[in-house]
Amino acid sequence: MAEYRIDELARLADTTVRNVRVYQDRGLLSPPRREGRVGIYTEAHLARLRLIGQLLQRGYTFANISELITVWEQGGDLNDILGFESAVGDPWSDEIPSYITIGDLRELFDGDVTPANIDRAVQLGLLEREGARFRVPSPRLLHAGAELAVAGMSVSTVLDIAERMRNQVDAVAGDVVNTVAEHILTTYAPDGMLKGEDMSEAAGLVRRLRPLAQTAVDAMLAQAMARHLNDVVGEHFAGILDHLQEEKNQQSA
Repeated sequence: MAEYRIDELARLADTTVRNVRVYQDRGLLSPPRREGRVGIYTEAHLARLRLIGQLLQRGYTFANISELITVWEQGGDLNDILGFESAVGDPWSDEIPSYITIGDLRELFDGDVTPANIDRAVQLGLLEREGARFRVPSPRLLHAGAELAVAGMSVSTVLDIAERMRNQVDAVAGDVVNTVAEHILTTYAPDGMLKGEDMSEAAGLVRRLRPLAQTAVDAMLAQAMARHLNDVVGEHFAGILDHLQEEKNQQSA
C-alpha cells in the first residue's frame, strides 16, 4: 500500500494541508500513523479525502458528511471500511511519478517545446507544475510521446493524439465503472448503504476488476490497432496499384 506525507496527500486529493487537518479535527478523516514527528497516510486516507471533496462540491455540509460516515462506520467493521476505501483509492498503476525540468523537456522533445505546448500538457494532466520543475504522473506516457516526436511528429500533433485518446479512454472507463458500480450497489447494498461483510465483498470485486479491466483494454486495443493498421496499409498499396494500372492504360492507349 502506498504511503504519503500530508503535503503529498493533499496534492493528490486536490486539496490543502490545512483542509486535511480540518477534516481530521472534525472526525471526518482518521489520524495518520506516526513515525516520530511525521504523520504517514495511506490510500484509504486518500480515498476518504476524495470522497469528502466530491460531497462538498455537491453542496453537502460537514455535518451531512459526518452523519453519513457515522452511519457507515456503525454498520461495519473498521477493517471492512478501510479495506473498501483502500480498494477504491489504491493506484491502478505501479508507475512511480518522476520530475523533469524545462531543459530536460527541450532535450527530450528535440527543442520543440513552447509555452503553449507546456500549458496544454498541463491541462491534459501529462505534466504538473511544481516550482521550477514539473511532476510527471506517468513517465511511460511522456516517453511514448517523446518517441513519436523522435519519429518526426510535432509536439502539437502528439498532444492532439493524447487528448483524443484521453477523451475516448475516459468515456470507456466511465461506462465500465458505472456499470460495475450499479452491479455492486444492486447486489451488496439493496438498501442503499454498503455495510459489514457486504463491504468486504464489494472491495474484493473492485480489486478483481483492476487486472481484468487492464487486460481487456490491452487485448482490445491490440486487436483494433492490428485491424486499422492493416486497413491503412491495404489502402496505401491499393492506391499505388491503381496508379500503376492507370499509367499502364495511358501507355497502351
